Amino acid sequence: MYPGDVQLQSAIFFETPEEIFARVFSELKPRTEVPPVRVEFRRYANANSFVRWDQAGLQVRITDVLEGAPAHILEALANLLLSKLVRRPIPKMHAERYRRFLNRKEMRRSLQLVKQARGRKFVSGPLGECYNLEEIFEQLNLRYFHGLMARPLLGWSRGVSRVMLGHFDPSHNAIILSRLLDRAEVPRLAVEYVLFHEMLHLRFPVEHRGARRCVHTPEFKAAERQFPGRIEAKELLKRICTATA
Repeated sequence: MYPGDVQLQSAIFFETPEEIFARVFSELKPRTEVPPVRVEFRRYANANSFVRWDQAGLQVRITDVLEGAPAHILEALANLLLSKLVRRPIPKMHAERYRRFLNRKEMRRSLQLVKQARGRKFVSGPLGECYNLEEIFEQLNLRYFHGLMARPLLGWSRGVSRVMLGHFDPSHNAIILSRLLDRAEVPRLAVEYVLFHEMLHLRFPVEHRGARRCVHTPEFKAAERQFPGRIEAKELLKRICTATA
């Protein structure tokens, strides 16, 4: 490490969030005068942060979960937000550093608690027009999980999504399926497969390895292959999603 590195680290350590964003802006746009910078920590329900550049200057809004975060993490966030703002490539080093920080066990726990307390989750209930998710869940539970899986909240989405057919929300312990599947012309096998897939997310949580998130672990994939109609169900879902509305 060179003396200059020590001086830089010391300077970063004592910078305010506003000074960090101003410095990063100057590095990204050296020929542009640095506008006034205002940083606010907001009570968001997730880890999202935002930046806007207008006549008043740079308006930065950061989730309050990051209030008090180390300076080098705020510097990484500043590089992410401002690089997007000025349409520059996001430095890999800063993207990696920020992801690693959010993937730390204590940070994941904090974000999950924040989402539980502040986030709103619409759950319609398991009974649809054609299918009862509670009934299907219990049958799948007995067939593949020996009846040992505790039933989460089950429901249908508000809208009809052809992109996200189902998702498991660990913060609210809820499985939601797209209303696209709650139709008489949709075979039960397709609904069973999507619900089974989301039940596996409940059984095999996401693994975090450094900056990487492994959603479908080897154990997850092996368990999914135990569904006998998996290939047929995928073909059915493909046709359902590509059919005209």
